[in-house]
Amino acid sequence: MKDRQPFHVFGIRHLSPAGAYHLRAFLAEQKPTAVLVEGPGDASEYISQLVARNAVPPVALLAYTDQLPVRTLLYPYAVYSPEYQAFLWSEQNGVHAEFIDLPSDISLSLYEMRREGINGSSNNDPGNEDENDKDNDSVHNANNGEEEVLPAVGDIRSYARTQHDLYEQIATLAGESDYESYWERYFEHETCGETYREAIHHYSAQMREMTEQHEWELAPAEAAYNEIREAYMRRRIKEVLDAGHDPDKVVVVTGAHHVSALRADLPSMSDMQLANLPRSATKITLMPYSYYKLSTQSGYGAGNHAPAYYELFWRCLQRNELNKLSSLYLTHVVTHMREHGTYRSTASVIEGVRLAEALASLHNGRFPTWKDLRDAVVISLGNGELSTVAEALARTDIGTVIGSLPDGVSQTPVQDDLKRELKRLKLEKYKSVVATDLALDLRENHRVKSDNAAFLDLNRSVLLHRLELMGISFARKQRSRQDSATWAEQWVLQWTPEAEIQTVESTLKGETIELAAAFVLHERLLECTSIVEASQIIRIACDCDLPSIMEEARMTLQRLAVDAGNFSEIATSAYELSVLIQYGSIRLIETGTLIPLLQQLFLRGALLLVDTALCSEEAAKNNISAINALHTIAQEHFEVVDDQLWRQKLEELSSRDDRNARMSGYAFAILLERNEVSENQCAQEVSRRLSPGIPADLGAGWFEGLALRNRYALLSRIFLWKQLDEYIHSLEHEQFQRSLVFLRRAFSTFEPREKASIAELMGDLWGSGALETGELLQQPLSEEEKEKIDELNDFDFGDL
Repeated sequence: MKDRQPFHVFGIRHLSPAGAYHLRAFLAEQKPTAVLVEGPGDASEYISQLVARNAVPPVALLAYTDQLPVRTLLYPYAVYSPEYQAFLWSEQNGVHAEFIDLPSDISLSLYEMRREGINGSSNNDPGNEDENDKDNDSVHNANNGEEEVLPAVGDIRSYARTQHDLYEQIATLAGESDYESYWERYFEHETCGETYREAIHHYSAQMREMTEQHEWELAPAEAAYNEIREAYMRRRIKEVLDAGHDPDKVVVVTGAHHVSALRADLPSMSDMQLANLPRSATKITLMPYSYYKLSTQSGYGAGNHAPAYYELFWRCLQRNELNKLSSLYLTHVVTHMREHGTYRSTASVIEGVRLAEALASLHNGRFPTWKDLRDAVVISLGNGELSTVAEALARTDIGTVIGSLPDGVSQTPVQDDLKRELKRLKLEKYKSVVATDLALDLRENHRVKSDNAAFLDLNRSVLLHRLELMGISFARKQRSRQDSATWAEQWVLQWTPEAEIQTVESTLKGETIELAAAFVLHERLLECTSIVEASQIIRIACDCDLPSIMEEARMTLQRLAVDAGNFSEIATSAYELSVLIQYGSIRLIETGTLIPLLQQLFLRGALLLVDTALCSEEAAKNNISAINALHTIAQEHFEVVDDQLWRQKLEELSSRDDRNARMSGYAFAILLERNEVSENQCAQEVSRRLSPGIPADLGAGWFEGLALRNRYALLSRIFLWKQLDEYIHSLEHEQFQRSLVFLRRAFSTFEPREKASIAELMGDLWGSGALETGELLQQPLSEEEKEKIDELNDFDFGDL
């Protein structure tokens, strides 16, 4: 096709294997001296690194502001991206290649202006850009870790809906179920380069003509932004021509939407217009990307749902064997199924291929589309059930590929430091898109000789805690299977492009992982106003091996503790210190300076116990958790805290009738567990608390508190259950119903075997036989009993 302008414009759909294939053929035919590609104009120096010998796609260019809050622009490329293949061809043939779109410092500033505009408009909502038109960039919001399509002022929701409806209408008129199938059948399957190029140009011109007016009416800021971009690209093309390149030897590669706007007869951006554009200081780096991220799109308008499938498509195009794509696709699926224990015969694969080709012929297609192939897999290999083949399809469609970059390629200091740390700690193999469990033993390994090997897991733990603190989503800590084993940690490691972006953003916090983690914790400490938060920061600093921050946090906690008066916060803070003192030696951290603080907080908590119990039922729940925390401290650190005072305060609370009954019952349960109460004293207290003269809700509430602790200690004291039985028999009907609300709540936390033991125990008390009574009480409820339960649920407890 002869261009109506002096240079060549090749329109593409980003991440299009057919576009990449035909573009390479076009470049080989035209043999240009300059290849100009839509992309950030200040990133041209990174092109050679992008196509370096050991760089493995998918990879991405990441531009980011060098001040907080971080804003980023992301340009991902797969091996079948037309832009990547254009650069690869240029590198292989020694041809000049460069980006010609707006520099990132201007793009990010314009984005910020439009973001502020959308925040000031009441009827705006960010919409998704269609996959075929304008941008191969997306904006990442550093505040929430999610990528956003650039917003525009206006009724962008209506504009997005109009675009979506238009594409759906095109698919319907073509007899396809969705737009992706339409695009693949009519563009990706086109094997003639000239026809493909003409079709793209014609299609983009018509689509632009149909949507441009709507865009100016409903999304004017978006339309204006594209005008600015296109004027700048025309300027860069003109500069290349003015530099002496033959126009017939210049090829411009751009998104199809922009093809009709990159004409030589349209005005380019002037020096004054360029000087008036806003700018923000930015930096650029390269980062590995993943097929999973491309498949989810996450606001990236040019993503595709099946990147691994399209790579397979690309390989077939390169070998001129697109007719073999169907058999290769189904073979990949059935191979994965067999590897995971689901056998399917070769005959099933053959039938699937035939079915896919038959589906294609129904649409007058030359080859099956991705949807045709998936439908064939579900029928022939899944016997009509998607669930049977879902995992195999995901592996074949999306895959688990993560790109990689060789050493020496542009990285931020934190990226370099993280790479070194992963290598030093032998964690490189965990840098995978597949989530992997990692169990750590923080104790010294005496079977090895070097210190690095002896404390390998401890050093790993420090790094993972630092990454977690920095918000880098590579590592997630899980609950240890051994709650009492302070030396054991369980982690799940999974690498994602988001983790790479988060690493880049951390550059603004420090040049190494350690410095960035210290910066984050220091910032938190500056805003700290709570003793709970201060104690948590101390513990985090210990986990991250940041002793200077730990000492700073200790001093902050000491200052805040002077005025602390909240029982629950005091107990929580003391417990944090208690745990840290208990296992600090495992982390080789000196915790002796924390003991006076622990003593101070424990003393204040003990003195506040009785007064705190003058509270509502709602507050009692948190207070009981606090009591449990302080009692744990008294048990674990009895040699440094005043355990005698704690016991005295528990005795006082357990005997008080003017305090919360549940908290009094819980205090009595602790004394019972400690063997501080004789059988006679216990019988007297139970008789006093569970007597007809005590309001039913108070008596049952006291028992509920009693039942919250050691169940086996309760089950071994028959006199307690005898007293409870006599108490329930003594209640009037209304009092009985009132007490049930507490008793049902208390017994709801008992395990089935504990309930069975109680049933057998009551059988012995009633003289009806333990086994017989146990079986009777454990039977399912009858309809009549269910009705009574429903009546109880509807009972009006009045002021309760």
